[in-house]
Amino acid sequence: MQRLLLPSRSLLMSPLQPIYRSLTAASTSGSQGHQTQQQAQHAANSGDVYRRINKLLVANRGEIAIRIYRACTEMGVRTVGIYSEADTMHLHRTMADESYLIGKGMQPVQAYLNIPAIIQVAKETGSDAIHPGYGFLSERSEFAQACADAGISFVGPRPETVKQMGDKVLAREAAIAAGVAVVPGSPGPVTTHEEAAAFCSANSFPVMLKAAYGGGGRGMRIVRKESELAEAFNRATSEAKAAFGNGALFIERYVENPRHIEVQILGDRYGNILHLYERDCSVQRRHQKVVEIAPAPNINPDVCRSMCLDAVKLMRHVGYENAGTVEFLYDVKSGQYYFIEVNARLQVEH
Repeated sequence: MQRLLLPSRSLLMSPLQPIYRSLTAASTSGSQGHQTQQQAQHAANSGDVYRRINKLLVANRGEIAIRIYRACTEMGVRTVGIYSEADTMHLHRTMADESYLIGKGMQPVQAYLNIPAIIQVAKETGSDAIHPGYGFLSERSEFAQACADAGISFVGPRPETVKQMGDKVLAREAAIAAGVAVVPGSPGPVTTHEEAAAFCSANSFPVMLKAAYGGGGRGMRIVRKESELAEAFNRATSEAKAAFGNGALFIERYVENPRHIEVQILGDRYGNILHLYERDCSVQRRHQKVVEIAPAPNINPDVCRSMCLDAVKLMRHVGYENAGTVEFLYDVKSGQYYFIEVNARLQVEH
């Protein structure tokens, strides 16, 4: 079977490999290299060396696993696949150079979340790195840390960055510290109805309830008046608990009919941060993006430029490495935009 090769090198950016040299010439867009103290210490601890990836394990399945295999084939990197019992006949198993069953007797999703089993396969196969793809373990800091502890490169941000950006409260605090505007909201996670009611009574409706430790539209509810709060809080809490294992919520002012704008970011371990401009993701169904447009139409170019530079500023502040996405809400009426979250992984719709 002949494999179709696609120009997808960006899927395999090792955290130990600087972004292409052209990044150092990106100062005209405000994204020139600037090594933070945190990154300097990290580089010193890990050794300032290039490490070639010769064999890579893909901790995922389906379309994203196959795309990563194709990128690896282009680059002369051998691939290791994993699969659950339910996925024995799936294409991603047969397209890897080597494939191994994990989580025998487990449900499919649980198999792909089995960190010890994945690390064991990586060690036994001599894999230099693990690519998490998106979903599953891609935003689990404990997985990134497990890779580091095993001496295996994690193709993604550092564990502490994954943890910080995966917590909406910590990400919000980072944005404020970096001088990036945020939507007015609760100072920390809200775990009881009484806490939610106290915040709402001190602020005006409408508000948005969001899962504090997850995304993807789950655990989100709009509350327009006090009589709706109790039911919305209970439903959002239950949904967040089921999806992310933690029912804590975050409350913020609801922006009516906003534009949803994202900025794509690439960063390396040496403090270089590059933005790849913005895209409009406002057409959504159940908080899931349906259509994306780039560049974002009908927005003042100066606003888009400022948004991109703020994305770079935030990611530089946290010492971000690898691919990531900074998301903003743009209030059409006021002309203001606000940071909402970071996807510390390869974007699904890349």
